[in-house]
Amino acid sequence: MRNPVKLALLLLATTLGGAQLAAAQTPKVKLGFAKCAHCLPMSLIPGIAKNVEVEATGFNSGNDVLTALISKSIDVAQVTYLHYITALDKGFDIVAVSGQINGGSECLSSQKLSLPADDWSAFKALVAKAKADGQPLKVAASRGNAQDIHMRGAFLKQGVDPNKDIQFINIPNPSDHLAALQRGEIDMVCSVEPFASQIRLAGAGKHFVLPYDQAAGNLTNLIVTRSDVIASQRGAVQGVVTAVVDLNNKLTADNGPWIDVINKLTGLDKAVAAEALKNATPDSAIYRSKALAIATMMRDLKYISKDVSAAVEKNMDYSFLEQATGKTKNDLGY
Repeated sequence: MRNPVKLALLLLATTLGGAQLAAAQTPKVKLGFAKCAHCLPMSLIPGIAKNVEVEATGFNSGNDVLTALISKSIDVAQVTYLHYITALDKGFDIVAVSGQINGGSECLSSQKLSLPADDWSAFKALVAKAKADGQPLKVAASRGNAQDIHMRGAFLKQGVDPNKDIQFINIPNPSDHLAALQRGEIDMVCSVEPFASQIRLAGAGKHFVLPYDQAAGNLTNLIVTRSDVIASQRGAVQGVVTAVVDLNNKLTADNGPWIDVINKLTGLDKAVAAEALKNATPDSAIYRSKALAIATMMRDLKYISKDVSAAVEKNMDYSFLEQATGKTKNDLGY
């Protein structure tokens, strides 16, 4: 072709065509996450992920995220170890591909109890007296979330049966926990960050314990997907997991963006956000043996109906983390 104008047009068309082809070949995934302090960094994944286009959506709770994943409304989800085990108990197709952030649970007592921090003996005495008086302590949480299970496991380990010795109050939305304490409707709540810090800083409740002395420890978040997504979009899943690892490394070095995203997505001020992050730790590992212990605890608490140990082990795929980190699964929690 000797006409320079035609040659330029051909080059331009080729370039544009190549760009359109590349865009068409970029895999796309829908990602869901819950609205809690340690979950909200997932909203930053679209800006970090490479070679995959991520559409991130925030949900009110981990239960809502899990439902969206199972119903195939989304492809990848941030949930908790508890949701993972619950889903396996129900026979759902769910595969853990990465950890994310752990921590975020705190039990806070009402001011009227005058309960000293970390004083289990005083707490058990209050529980026994209230039960004997026919007015058991009212302890709230959002049923089925990590804080609920953390609280139940810690109570059980201290000899307090959460099904018999207290009156459990289910408050589904954690943002309502503060008001319930202020109105005197409950005596204690096991809440999630940043709402736990909001309660404490507002003076509506006081710290009792971080309920990590049970099988789950401080483990909370997992990144999960379905086996059909792995089969059809393995590269996209790898892109998300690599982005989670990269994001965790950034947040470990500087939690400023984390504080900003809590402030932006919850409306809570940055002082509350900064306080909340004292109780949260970026961690991409998947803890296999602890997950098995959590499954046993959940069965003891009658949150699941059967032994899911085999499914817990079978449905953990470390290959994405291994590629993202260059480490072996034995270094990643296996």
